[in-house]
Parts: sequence; C-alpha cells; structure tokens
Amino acid sequence: MAALAPPVAAIRVAVRRALTHLPSGGPVLVACSGGADSLALAAATVFVAPRLGLPAGLVTVDHGLQDGSARRAEAVAAWAREAGFAPAVAVRVDVAGRPGGPEAAARQARYEALVEAARQHGAVAVLTGHTRDDQAETVLLALARGAGPRGLAGMPDRRELAGVPLVRPLLQIGREQTRAACAVLGLSPWQDPHNTDPSYARSRVRADVLPALVRALGPGVVDNLARTARLVAADNTALDEIAAMALVTSRHPAGGLAVAELAGLTAAVRGRVLHAWALELGAVGGALSHRHVGALDALVTDWHGQGPTDLPGGIRVLRRGDRLAVVTPG
Repeated sequence: MAALAPPVAAIRVAVRRALTHLPSGGPVLVACSGGADSLALAAATVFVAPRLGLPAGLVTVDHGLQDGSARRAEAVAAWAREAGFAPAVAVRVDVAGRPGGPEAAARQARYEALVEAARQHGAVAVLTGHTRDDQAETVLLALARGAGPRGLAGMPDRRELAGVPLVRPLLQIGREQTRAACAVLGLSPWQDPHNTDPSYARSRVRADVLPALVRALGPGVVDNLARTARLVAADNTALDEIAAMALVTSRHPAGGLAVAELAGLTAAVRGRVLHAWALELGAVGGALSHRHVGALDALVTDWHGQGPTDLPGGIRVLRRGDRLAVVTPG
C-alpha cells in the first residue's frame, strides 16, 4: 500500500482532532466554495467523519455575484453527492441591500445561510476551511485597524453562531498544504477572482503585504502571526473570565455599576466589564467601539461632571454619585 501523502495526512489529522469531541445525532456540514482550502477540508471530512460515527454533509453558497455562479455551486454540490456527502446542497443568497461593503454583506449572507442549513438538516456543527494563512491575514488586518486584543486574537477554532457550532479545523494548516492535498487527490479547485481583486483589503494583504513580510522576515512569519493569535486568544479567555466575575461584584444595589468597584479594577479588566455591561444594556455589538467603552471609562477614571455617554442603540449612561446608571427616557 502506498504511503499517504503528507498534506492529505496532516489535514485528516486536523479534521479528526476537530471532530473528536462533537456530539452524535446529526451530520457535520462542510461549507465548501470549491476553492482549494474548503475542497481539501471536504475531502478529509468525508473520509474521517463516518469513521467517527458522524455523517458528513456539505453546503455550498451561491452569492450570485459572478456570472455562472449558480452552475459552479451546483457542480460543487454534484461532486459532493458523488463523494458520499448527504445532504449535499447548493443555497442561493441575496447580498443586495445589506449594510457594509460587498465583502461584509456577502459574509453575513453566507453565515446566515450556513446556520439555516445546519438547523434544517440537524447538523451538530458547520466546518469552514479557514487556514493558517487566513489567520495571519486576519491578524495583519487587525493590526492595521488598530484593533485591541480581541482583534489580534484572530479567528477562534470554534465559536457558536446563533446556537450552531462553527468549527475551523485547518487554522494550523497552511494554504500550500491544501493545494498540495487537492493535487494529490486529483481535485480541481476553483480560483475565486475575488481573492485577487485589489479592491478588497484582504486581497491586497494576500497578494502584496504578506508575501513582502515573508521575503523580509522569512517563511516563519505566517506561522508566527497565527501563533500570536492563539496566544492572545488564550489571554483573552482568562481576562474575560476575570471580567465576568468582576461584573457581578461591581453591581450597585440601586442599579447600574458601583464606581468604587470599577475604579479598583485594572484597566484591562475594567474595559471588559464596561464592554460586557454595555452589551447587557442592549448596545449594538457591531457598532460598540473602543471609543464608547473609553467614554464609559472616563465616567469612572476622569470624572469632571461631564454629561451622559451615548451608546449604539439609543442607550445613554451617566454618573449619578457613586454609580453608573442608565438614563431613563422622560
């Protein structure tokens, strides 16, 4: 028997590791665009999942943004059915009219479709093909935006999306490995023209910035950036746990948060407490920025009689004596 090609073996090991702790009772759904990363993930999943007692399904999303996208999506679904996936479906989404740029709108529509497909088919998780290279790009984009630790933590290997587990098995697998695996397995990946479109920031990072860093600092820079994300994510988890306990102890008997308790916290923990409290009050998470949290923090650490702080969602917070409180309308 011929030895298993190293890229194929590495991806199967990564998928097995990701699937081991999933519950039974439904399929795992692979989100597959037909590109090398998701195609290699799909091939590994349809091999590994049944051996762990998990049915393997696949969903491909047609964003309708390119000529022939419907035919391409159906071709991916047809390949999946032949490969043994059940279900294997192509889903069309409507991107027009959504907030944000085209990239953000497509991403939102895609994830909504994946969640709906998971619920419809009783999936225990959705798998996506994000790689170590994608993680490195995410960290660089976060640095360029001046993001804090949450941004620098990059993409988690697992998170809940509207109650559906979203799992990224390939975050420690390089993009060159997924391409090599496809070649070994005789798979022909689709090359998405959006990935090389310079109008997208991620495309510019992929085509210009990251290669320049590799040339200047060596090939290890990709893994180092991805490792940075893992280390920062671990620190974030610890700080978030501390902040969750601090939020409880910072409650004021009259409502809101006690200024004295907040003032006694370290800046990193206090910022997380205020961020969590703002979300609890109903602030819109996607619009809640470091500036809003900083304004709340100033009510504690730089108090000079300033007026209320406005949070996304029409929420106003002011300082009343020894506590932070929500301004009641009327």
